[in-house]
Amino acid sequence: MNYTNTKQKILIVDDDESIAELISLYLTKECFDTLIVSDGRLAVEKFKTYSPDLVLLDIMLPGIDGYDVCREIRKISQTPIIMLSAKGEIFDKVLGLELGADDYMIKPFDSKELVARVKAVLRRYNNKDSSPKNNETKEKKVELPNLTINLTNYSVKYNGENIDMPPKELELLFFLASSPNQVFTREQLLDNIWGYEYVNDTRTVDVHVKRIREKLPDNEYWSLSTVWGIGYKFDIKKY
Repeated sequence: MNYTNTKQKILIVDDDESIAELISLYLTKECFDTLIVSDGRLAVEKFKTYSPDLVLLDIMLPGIDGYDVCREIRKISQTPIIMLSAKGEIFDKVLGLELGADDYMIKPFDSKELVARVKAVLRRYNNKDSSPKNNETKEKKVELPNLTINLTNYSVKYNGENIDMPPKELELLFFLASSPNQVFTREQLLDNIWGYEYVNDTRTVDVHVKRIREKLPDNEYWSLSTVWGIGYKFDIKKY
């Protein structure tokens, strides 16, 4: 049974009142607590006071747009964000992912798919948070010359310096580095990291790999390699 004080909170940011109310209804039926905000600037303020477990964020907003809201939230929190865009609107999925969004949906969407996406993103995020609490002694870590990837506390250290890396980038890097020299298709990576399939959208993987490479350039010990026509692998060189 779900009690009020244990409900996960969803901040719904959308200036279309009818859509926002409908989304709220779907999620309330699934025992989520919801708060609707219709303005971009107000959304940033309400995020700080409401402390949601997940944000459903429309792109086209008065005040500041969804991209700017996402950018502001990512300055202070890694709370999951699912971006929303109406069909026909200009929506740069790559930009949304690069800003740190965890997922995106195009309106109109099926209510069951919306709920499934919300639950999937929350499940991944909550599993990440609960692992160190459940077993403090078992760290999920990959250690290489000049690189440490720690999935337990979601940190990456390169040449002795902490590297700022959003959850999805870190999870993808850890997954590849945990199976060195093994080739994974984009579809396999989508399934393992995102938890469900983005139909015909393997570009999501490419965007995240590109961002990782910008932060961690190849060196004499290891490299994140493209296997043309197949996918990616994390090469470990002899040292």
